[in-house]
Amino acid sequence: MLISSINNSLNELIGLLNQLQEKEYSESCFELSGASIGEHTRHIVEMFQCLILNYNSGIVNYDKRERNVLIQTNIDFAVQIISDIKNNISKENKNLELQQIIDGAAVKIQSNYYRELLYNLEHCIHHQALIKVAVLQYKNITVDENFGVARSTIEYRKQCAQ
Repeated sequence: MLISSINNSLNELIGLLNQLQEKEYSESCFELSGASIGEHTRHIVEMFQCLILNYNSGIVNYDKRERNVLIQTNIDFAVQIISDIKNNISKENKNLELQQIIDGAAVKIQSNYYRELLYNLEHCIHHQALIKVAVLQYKNITVDENFGVARSTIEYRKQCAQ
């Protein structure tokens, strides 16, 4: 279920990106405090990449993720990377160690692959919500009403409608 939810969110993102022009994708947006849709996409993508690339070592540090400008400026490249993530995300659960520097202190926290997938899904949805705000200025873009909405909120809305 978790993998299918992630794939659903990533497919929604691909669907949106395929409607954008390169300029819309890479230009600074007032609604995103000067960031671009591409920068938010790159951030989503690189968090997933970091988790997948560090699965074998068992040590994940999201602060040390690669930052590839091509992801934020080239829609076709971003879509290819998202497809690669979808193809490589299904792995067995295993324990992981998260590492980060917070206020100058090294922090190490025990986690696991599925927990980090869930974190990345929620993180993805959060950034999709921000992207949705920026995309609303473009009249030619169709955005699903559930794009950028937490799965729990979607389920709650379904219950309320009954």
